[in-house]
Amino acid sequence: MRVHPSRHEPARSGYCRDMRIKGCVTVVTGASSGIGRATALALAHRGARLVLVARDTEALGVVAVECTSLGATAVVVPTDVTDAAAVNRAAEIAVERFGRLDAWVNAASVIAFGSFLDVPLADTRRVLDVNVMGAVHGCRAALPRMIERNRGVVVTVSSILGVIAQPYGSSYAMSKFALRGLGGSLREELRLAGVRGVKVSTVLPAAIDTPIWRDAANHTGRRPCAIPPVYAPERVARIIVNQIRFPRREVVAGGLLGRALLAQYKVSPGSAERVLARDVEHLGFSREPVPTSPGNLYRPAPGPREVHGGWHGRRRERSRRLLGLGALGVLTAVVRRRPSVRSHRPRERT
Repeated sequence: MRVHPSRHEPARSGYCRDMRIKGCVTVVTGASSGIGRATALALAHRGARLVLVARDTEALGVVAVECTSLGATAVVVPTDVTDAAAVNRAAEIAVERFGRLDAWVNAASVIAFGSFLDVPLADTRRVLDVNVMGAVHGCRAALPRMIERNRGVVVTVSSILGVIAQPYGSSYAMSKFALRGLGGSLREELRLAGVRGVKVSTVLPAAIDTPIWRDAANHTGRRPCAIPPVYAPERVARIIVNQIRFPRREVVAGGLLGRALLAQYKVSPGSAERVLARDVEHLGFSREPVPTSPGNLYRPAPGPREVHGGWHGRRRERSRRLLGLGALGVLTAVVRRRPSVRSHRPRERT
């Protein structure tokens, strides 16, 4: 990594341990729907200054209006992240408009379902171009500007499928593994170059209630389904915001079952892969036949863009929280009713 230490400003004490979101100049890719849109709204709610990047100009305009209604400033930059020059232009616009670049969120992502031999090679290449090269272009646009000031945070959205690969989605799994590798390489290069004020964080979501399932390229003949438990994109957005404030190398954005599967993988990789494969086979696709489709790989999906995908992730999260609170209440009551050991201990005679 080429660095010019003489041009660096000294890193502020605690800068990367406590980034203020209010006024934070942040570029969010994939901002038209799903996790990217939820992140843009979460940042807007806290007063960030935003540059919104995605292919769908109309959808970006709607997101910008939502962000400004929350009191934030938002600039729309319609961009295909596979175009390196266009992505770099988004970084230039952030600096031209706001004077600096504090954070960059790589959230643009697409998926193609189908067996490895059934998915056309062009579709496989497109998934890798969007998910991997899109993040590469984002990092190459953001990092030089951050390194120059010795300040900044890059957050890239990978997946728990970047740890445990799933069947019928090989290109997506490859891309998410690659993003974890990219994050690790960049962290070490920055460390070796002595750049302490720039941080790189990778977020690993579980199954999230976004439109990606509906908009995916599909060569299975069946309709893709989000495998439960499904979590709200707002959960991931909160974690991304926290990574901008307090960056960590990797963080899982999912519930107990997602973490349990990763823990199982560390102990017994083969059994964890089989568990995930079984779930994908039996729960990942409905019996409803659907035609082959390139989905949104090459152009934005028709219709309005949304944060949620219709899998009721937010409602289910509320139910899980209520069940958790109920279980905690029962446990607390049992503990309180349990007789004290001290009360049954005979008094010592003196």
